[in-house]
Amino acid sequence: MSRRYHVTTFGCQMNKADSERMAGILDGMGYTFVEEPNEADLILYNTCTIRENAEHKVYSYLGKQAKRKQQNPNLTLVVAGCMAQQEGEQLLRRVPELDLVMGPQYANQLDSLLEQVFQGNQVVATEPVHILEDITKPRRDSTVTAWVNVIYGCNERCTYCVVPGVRGTEQSRTPEAIVAEMTALGQQGFKEVTLLGQNIDAYGRDLPGSTSDGRHLHTFTDLLHQVHDIEGIDRIRFATSHPRYFTERLIKTCAELPKVCEHFHIPFQSGDNELLKAMSRGYTHEKYRRIIETIRGYMPDASISADAIVGFPGETEEQFENTMILVQDIGFDMLNTAAYSPRPGTPAALWDNQLSEEVKADRLQRLNHLVAQQAEARSQRYAGRLEEVLVEAQNAKDPTQVMGRTRGNRLTFFTGNIDELLGQTVTVRISQVRPFSLSGEIVVPVLV
Repeated sequence: MSRRYHVTTFGCQMNKADSERMAGILDGMGYTFVEEPNEADLILYNTCTIRENAEHKVYSYLGKQAKRKQQNPNLTLVVAGCMAQQEGEQLLRRVPELDLVMGPQYANQLDSLLEQVFQGNQVVATEPVHILEDITKPRRDSTVTAWVNVIYGCNERCTYCVVPGVRGTEQSRTPEAIVAEMTALGQQGFKEVTLLGQNIDAYGRDLPGSTSDGRHLHTFTDLLHQVHDIEGIDRIRFATSHPRYFTERLIKTCAELPKVCEHFHIPFQSGDNELLKAMSRGYTHEKYRRIIETIRGYMPDASISADAIVGFPGETEEQFENTMILVQDIGFDMLNTAAYSPRPGTPAALWDNQLSEEVKADRLQRLNHLVAQQAEARSQRYAGRLEEVLVEAQNAKDPTQVMGRTRGNRLTFFTGNIDELLGQTVTVRISQVRPFSLSGEIVVPVLV
């Protein structure tokens, strides 16, 4: 009987990409994926540690599976990802039933780590390693869109963020490796690729080489030029950007290259300069505003999304209002918001000017209210428009409908047959707008 596995992913797009690679390894080892965790012989939780509630959820899931393991000693329990890196052996102390604890840098070594487990060892793999270029075939969740990592790790030292500690220092993949992966995706019928990096604008600065005028040979802008003409790939997106490194050269390139979508995800975190300095972000709100102005100068219809934190240690009501003003002025299409959560090993967690949970919750609610209002206002511009939509899946709630995304990353639903339309880019007339999604009707081209 074949062995079965289940993967649950918490957190960001990087984690989703890592999960797909680990699932690909398990497929290669002869395992079969199952949707239902309780039917699996191997359970892998790919974890996030950016906020405390994500960790609580993991422990709750683990508790249930640890009980199952007491009845069935052959069950293999794996915790991977950022929380595994952060907690390391502490995880084993809290959940002794675990077989393997592995940091994100080990995603492509899952098979060799499991071999050690099957020899009877309890394994913790959290030492910093150089991430070797691997030939893992990910088990991709979609047949239309795919993630491609371009840089791992992060060298920034934001005072609230645990990522550099858990994902290690920046390691760029070579342009050749990225081009090869994307070429294969194009040949396999994938239509859209999202290039991923914790700080994608830092791509290439750890690779050797520079041009005659002293500019670094490998920048993210250069990479976009290199991958743009890969056959079969119709759309290119990227995330996540850092305002400190976001250049006009990159913006101009995005405007000029037809396959690069007009959608930018650029976290600002706070609209107050003193707080940005306390966060060690390395820019001012004025610089952030100039970036958005420049993007809209080149691409007036571009979609802008971002991340913001409220309730950072010491944040005054006036400083919070500065964030609200920035959000009001810019008009984001989407904003991921969070109340500050102290993380182990970060400087801000030790400061004595922490805010109460009540203040944080109140500010989060006020910001979210503004975000919803803005998203609705931004959606209005789509009403009655013709939009190019890449069809990704059936609408889970209504099988007569399909769903896809506009170039600006708005989720769009319309009536259609998934068997005919999957992977097709179709023109849709938008008839209904909501804050975070659209509905419409497919426009059938008139044959002359």
